[in-house]
Amino acid sequence: MHAATLTPSEDGKSLVNYRLVKLHLTAAGIALLLSMTAGFLYSLQFLGFYPFGQEWLAAGRVRLIHTNLAAYGWLVNGFTAMLYYAIPRLTGKRVWSDSIGNLIFATWQFILLAAGAGFLLGKAQAIEWGETPTGFRPGTFELNWIPVDALIVVGAVLVIIQFMVPLYNARKTKFYVSLWYFTAGLVWLALTYLMGNIIPEWILPGAAGAAVTGLFIHDLVGLYVTPMGWGLMYFFVPLILRKPIWSHSLSVIGFWALAFFYPLGGVHHFLLSPIPDYVEYGAITTTIAIEVVVTTVVVNFFMTLRGRWDALRTSMAIRWFYAGAIMYFITCFQCAFQVTWMFQKIIHFTDWVVGHAHLIMFGTFTFWMFGVIDWLWPRICRRNWASQSLRSWHFWLSVLGVSIMFFDLMIAGLIAGFMQKDLNHWMEIVSSSVPFWWVRTVSGGMLLTGMLCMLYNMYATAKSNEIYVEEDNMAPLQEGA
Repeated sequence: MHAATLTPSEDGKSLVNYRLVKLHLTAAGIALLLSMTAGFLYSLQFLGFYPFGQEWLAAGRVRLIHTNLAAYGWLVNGFTAMLYYAIPRLTGKRVWSDSIGNLIFATWQFILLAAGAGFLLGKAQAIEWGETPTGFRPGTFELNWIPVDALIVVGAVLVIIQFMVPLYNARKTKFYVSLWYFTAGLVWLALTYLMGNIIPEWILPGAAGAAVTGLFIHDLVGLYVTPMGWGLMYFFVPLILRKPIWSHSLSVIGFWALAFFYPLGGVHHFLLSPIPDYVEYGAITTTIAIEVVVTTVVVNFFMTLRGRWDALRTSMAIRWFYAGAIMYFITCFQCAFQVTWMFQKIIHFTDWVVGHAHLIMFGTFTFWMFGVIDWLWPRICRRNWASQSLRSWHFWLSVLGVSIMFFDLMIAGLIAGFMQKDLNHWMEIVSSSVPFWWVRTVSGGMLLTGMLCMLYNMYATAKSNEIYVEEDNMAPLQEGA
């Protein structure tokens, strides 16, 4: 990072708009709380205790609140807050406009409200992870709800322009690898969302549309969430440790592996389907390739930690980042096997897939956002964390909760998969799964409790009178760094 990362902009204003960072982090926390609450309630249906009988609170509709608020409410708000902090510091340039920033924030929260209300009223479209309402009646151009999809496109374009302006203005300087990821993620976001929410719904029917939907499902994670997640890791980990990343070469290999292999792997969500075998085989091959190459990123971060292992004890943010990195490696290792036809014949349509999704979305990317919040929130509020014990409770409830959920659902998926293979009666399979579903609900309760600890601690910290002093919270600078 060059000197501009620590200096004001040319007009004397602060590089970072901390108010927008705080607003997006607050909105992200509220969205995650609602998402996790919806997920916990949805899990009760599997146990016969779902509390709502009204149609608009049907379990299937509440599930959409759980998944979409996690993606568009929690992660998008959280990553946007992180971009407001990181990009100006890495480029030495302010974002395009603070007024546009206010518009983006207001627009995005309206989108979340409109999408959530649409889900509960049955206005969702039949695209996995793209259920956000188009606003049109199926097969017609007659409006029957707010066109949320169109608003998301407008919001995404504003976000892209907001952050591309400082990137463009700093184009004559050398870009740190985080900026590579952020730039690519912003460009891919527009392409991915339009592909997944227009082509399958309006242009391609049948298996062809399903193939594009698979690309959308996978690329939304791989070409937006993953670049943003790795970008923030490459920014915050060296910043907190106060030492350079171990290998710039490995960071470049990881980036180009993501760019080259990841876009082609989405069809692995629809293996053993009418999609042609050669397309499925291509998805399997590219998925295994990226899981192997992306291991270099994990190696890079653990080698960066060499000589600073004490940071796992002294820095809660580093603990979050590296717990997430371990779970990322586990997810990649698992994925390299589960995308093969042999594994898919057993685990397809089982709880194994649910456990895998929770480990990557919560155990990795959510953990990394928790690390960002843990490090950034006291600096935004200029107050020390109100409770150290709540920080510890949040960490351990989250780590244990998601680990229990992952292994529980993995075992449940294998049992159900082999029972299906042996042609057991469906109700026998359901009965065998019930004990595992109890464990899932309990572990989900652990995650929700940890989240409440974090949100209360954030509120108490913002109201605290104990002033934060930067010098008291910085690691020693590595000699020669």
